[in-house]
Amino acid sequence: QRQLVESGGGLVQAGGSLRLSCVASGRTFSSYALGWFRQAPGKEREFVATITWTSGVPVYADSVKGRFTISRDNAKNTVYLQMNSLKPEDTAVYYCGASGKWPAVVVGSYNSWGQGTQVTVSS
Repeated sequence: QRQLVESGGGLVQAGGSLRLSCVASGRTFSSYALGWFRQAPGKEREFVATITWTSGVPVYADSVKGRFTISRDNAKNTVYLQMNSLKPEDTAVYYCGASGKWPAVVVGSYNSWGQGTQVTVSS
C-alpha cells in the first residue's frame, strides 16, 4: 500500500517562501508521477504542479508558473514544492498525490493522497 506524507507548511508573510516535502512509501514503483494540489476553504481541490518520477518533467498551473518549482529526489522517494513570492491567494491546504497517468493535472488522475499540510500567507 502506498503512503504519502506531506510536511513543510506554515504561516508566512506575502512575498515569503516555503518548501513543502512529500515522502512516498510502499508501492512507489506503480506511480508514474507525483503532484501537488491545493484546496482553499469552500473551494474545490485544484492542480498546482506535477512531475514524473523518471524523467523529472514538470507541469505547472498558470497561477504558480515562475513562482513555484517542483522537484524530486528519487533516492529519498521525496517530491518537493518550492514556493516563492507567496501571495495571500496561495493560502490553502496543500496535498500530495500519486498518479499512474500522464499528464496528471486533474484530481481524477490520482489514486493516492496524503493528509495535507496547511499553508497560510498573510498580507
